[in-house]
Amino acid sequence: MGVLKVAVTGAAGQIGYSLLPRIAAGEMFGKDQQLDLRLLEIPVEQIQKALHGVVMELDDCAFPLLTNVTATDDARVAFGDADWILLVGSKPRGPGMERADLLKDNGRIFVAQGDAIDEVAAGGVTICVVGNPCNTNAMIAASRFKRISPTRITAMTRLDQNRASTQLAQKAGVAVTDVENIIIYGNHSPTMFADFLHAKIGGAPATDVISDHAWLREDFLPKVGKRGAEIIAARGLSSAASAANALIDHVKSLYTPSDTIHSVVCQSDGSYGFAADVWASVPVRTVASGKYEIITGVAHDEFAQAKIDASNDELVGERETVAELL
Repeated sequence: MGVLKVAVTGAAGQIGYSLLPRIAAGEMFGKDQQLDLRLLEIPVEQIQKALHGVVMELDDCAFPLLTNVTATDDARVAFGDADWILLVGSKPRGPGMERADLLKDNGRIFVAQGDAIDEVAAGGVTICVVGNPCNTNAMIAASRFKRISPTRITAMTRLDQNRASTQLAQKAGVAVTDVENIIIYGNHSPTMFADFLHAKIGGAPATDVISDHAWLREDFLPKVGKRGAEIIAARGLSSAASAANALIDHVKSLYTPSDTIHSVVCQSDGSYGFAADVWASVPVRTVASGKYEIITGVAHDEFAQAKIDASNDELVGERETVAELL
């Protein structure tokens, strides 16, 4: 087992600070996998200084798996021959900022990162997008690939999946480990659909265990879709620890072949009514390290399909907004 080269963007940010020690401790790739971490941040003196502080802390933890840590503002240095690239960093939405402007500003960032990945990353690289709007950012980066397959890049709705699992568990009064097969469809936004109709709680259909179906439709779905905003309102900052935890779950699920079905944003193949080539969250199964197959044929009732269609409409609208970048 050789040294795994892992690049992380936005490494001095809140998510990065929660994420990096856990990667270095072996929670993402295993307790025996040595790591070469490449940490990328923007070329702003204060942020590069903060990044240096992060590196100092990683040094001071004396992680036995860490063979090297590189801090840089050059994407081609960070991504050079990388095996895994975690695109955590993105421009946050500011006060009064229109979503269209956010899409375009982040789009330009992901154009540049997509170019750099295609130029210098390892041929079998796996790329995971966290920075929002993550579905469309993944689509933009993939549009730049000539050498790298677009199947090598995914975006993360595992945080929505985790949130949904906890909400169902708390409503049912059971452990979160009793909740299975809750899948997120669509965009990582309030339009996402958390498919409670096929979820199971303690092996039984969730809709049998939770008899309050009005709660599932009217309270559960908005609670999951707007949880990020609720956390910002509560702590004045975005959900960093839970996002870092979800990325660990996302990567572990992609890294380890298994029959377990999980939620991943990938290039649409037209399944579930998503437009071809938008990037939508669907159920997948990991068939080899970094490789997955889309699970098709899950039947949805009229209510669920309407929710999925609404999320698809939002994704198509985002694609139109950034069409000049594709």
